[in-house]
Amino acid sequence: MKTLNLLVFLSFFLLTACEKIDKDAPSCIKDLIRNHKKTVILCETGASVKQYSFQGDYVYVFDPGNCGADMNAPVYSSNCEYLGGLGGFTGNLLIKGVRFDQNSTYVKTIWTN
Repeated sequence: MKTLNLLVFLSFFLLTACEKIDKDAPSCIKDLIRNHKKTVILCETGASVKQYSFQGDYVYVFDPGNCGADMNAPVYSSNCEYLGGLGGFTGNLLIKGVRFDQNSTYVKTIWTN
């Protein structure tokens, strides 16, 4: 019985941990995440906000998930300035005129569904 209780607790913890927003994220990014969850069409799974190092600053990529091939991923600076969108119908790779995929370094995931 103890093993069953432990498994139920761990399963609940793991499932709910994915919904939490990283406590170290800037407060405006946390607000944007909460707003995106309410107002933007997100895939049931695979949506995330990831932090990258880009041109000497942290930026945040709001990936809506993989349920639509033409959905773009908005990119915001650490002070929540919109920098552009990645992917989408045109397959854009540029942020501030620079190839994001070749000039950024993944830091961590801030939020995922």
